[in-house]
Amino acid sequence: MSELFSPRSELKIGRIVEVSGNSLRIELDDDINELVRAVDGKNYPIGQIGSVIKIHFGRKVLFAFVRLLRMRSEVLDGAEDTQISPSDDARLLEADLFGQGTWSQASEKLNFTRGVETYPLPLQQAFLCLNKELESVYKAAEYNAAETSISPMVPIGNYVGSNNAICRANIDKLFGHHFAILGSTGSGKSGTVASLLHSILDYEHDSKKLKPRIIIIDPHGEYAKAFGDSALVYRAYNDASATETDGELLKLPYWLMSSDELRSLVIGKTEFEATSQNNIIYEGISYARQVQASLIKDIGDNPLGGINAEREDDVDEDKVLNFDRDKPVPFKLTQFEKHIDKVQGRKLGKTDNMAPSSSERGRIDKILKKLRILQANPQLKFLMEDFSENAPTLQDVLNQFIGESEGKHIRIIDISGLPNEVAGPLTALIARLLFQYKLWQTKDERKKDPVLFICEEAHRYVPNHGEAQYKEAQEAIRRIAKEGRKYGLGLGLISQRPSDVESTVLSQCNSWIVLRLTNSGDQEHVAKFLPDSLSGLTKMLPALTRREAIFVGEAAALPSRIRIQKLPDNKLPDSNDISFSEGWLNDPMDEDELKSIVDRWCG
Repeated sequence: MSELFSPRSELKIGRIVEVSGNSLRIELDDDINELVRAVDGKNYPIGQIGSVIKIHFGRKVLFAFVRLLRMRSEVLDGAEDTQISPSDDARLLEADLFGQGTWSQASEKLNFTRGVETYPLPLQQAFLCLNKELESVYKAAEYNAAETSISPMVPIGNYVGSNNAICRANIDKLFGHHFAILGSTGSGKSGTVASLLHSILDYEHDSKKLKPRIIIIDPHGEYAKAFGDSALVYRAYNDASATETDGELLKLPYWLMSSDELRSLVIGKTEFEATSQNNIIYEGISYARQVQASLIKDIGDNPLGGINAEREDDVDEDKVLNFDRDKPVPFKLTQFEKHIDKVQGRKLGKTDNMAPSSSERGRIDKILKKLRILQANPQLKFLMEDFSENAPTLQDVLNQFIGESEGKHIRIIDISGLPNEVAGPLTALIARLLFQYKLWQTKDERKKDPVLFICEEAHRYVPNHGEAQYKEAQEAIRRIAKEGRKYGLGLGLISQRPSDVESTVLSQCNSWIVLRLTNSGDQEHVAKFLPDSLSGLTKMLPALTRREAIFVGEAAALPSRIRIQKLPDNKLPDSNDISFSEGWLNDPMDEDELKSIVDRWCG
């Protein structure tokens, strides 16, 4: 075999005519009639966007990504006195330098470093990279990226155009510094998420498998199928027809909500007099929590009681005055409603001996009516069931997300049956609980217990525009994005519309797996955040095939085009589109089938 990384004549493609920082402009040789070269029995394309070329500089080899291929006349178009005849025109290849290395023939290893210390000069030759050379480049870059004694480099796919070399991701940086998986509908986002997580579950170090703590917010109920016995599924809806395979009913009682989260659930975004109603909610929560904590007496049937009711003799007045209404102290909805109805309903607008005005009483009635609607909704039983002695504790709730469960390392929260006005506060609550859990751990506990929170359809919960129903979710996820890495709480954002994801949150991600993006606005939005924003790579986004992606950021050894590992059908999410051609071969629903659907709907 010929020596790798040698300036072989059959690999030469042209000469450098311009060097501008990391950008190179290379004039292709005239004898290249077709943009393909046969070397060692293999065909190598010349000028493919995102492909790698090399420049020899003494013992060093410089590497660059191809960004553009065009004619010289296009570069000079519009300039005076620069008319070029077709016979004198030349093809120009533009590329961006990204690294350098030296090859050891004795050890057959490449010593590779990111960045360039020595820049090439005009008239130096540019060469194609062989597949085996590319494989050595990626291996060397991944070796440099593994900084710990326990290698964090986990296989996630294969590099495109490099002898099918395995692509490995640094999971310490991928999860610890947050990541995003972005792609248009049908590009394979859900399959990529499943493939990534299966790679984690299958990875071994010294014959020991990882025991990850991963929580997925699943808005479409598609991930349960992908993980089988490796996951626990919790459904956030109460469906009488649900079976064990649909998962357990989520335990997430209302009293774990902060005052803002509960206010968002009860008032929503369309109420006209939001400020005064906010205060009604806040005061009711504070009262109900203090009653349960035995800081104040229940008002009983005394409508003038409440916060000013007679104190217990042994109650600490300072505790009452400094009480945190957001502290996760259980409380009864009956106490909450009683205070709103009897105490605030009497106080509101009362002057001298006059009763509250009808508009002021109307605010109270709206809140009470919404509470009754929420409690009556069977979909919200997991959330709105009144507190009792048998109610789950905070420890029970946390155990669903991060507790030990015999190899079930992935926790899927299926919220497919919930309306948007509930999905936002619910996601906010889970995100905040996870952050508070990490916040209250010791430093040693954080080191032994990192947690990954994956938010599928992230544009629903952290939209790039103001929506009141998602305000709490935005704040909770934004806090994880900004501070989570310090506490061992990683964030994964999955979205088909990156331009609709809040920029503040997306910019906190330090690694990206970007699949096909056909919308030009999404392409431009993604390009703003890519740290290795080589324009050649981003220009490939519309043309990527299914399961192909651009992998860039801290977790990637090199910014590169990769093909995600293919999974068997039983490990893929249930996210296939419905076939109209197959479906319409069947007869329409008969009366019995319609009745069954209606019973499930109204049951």
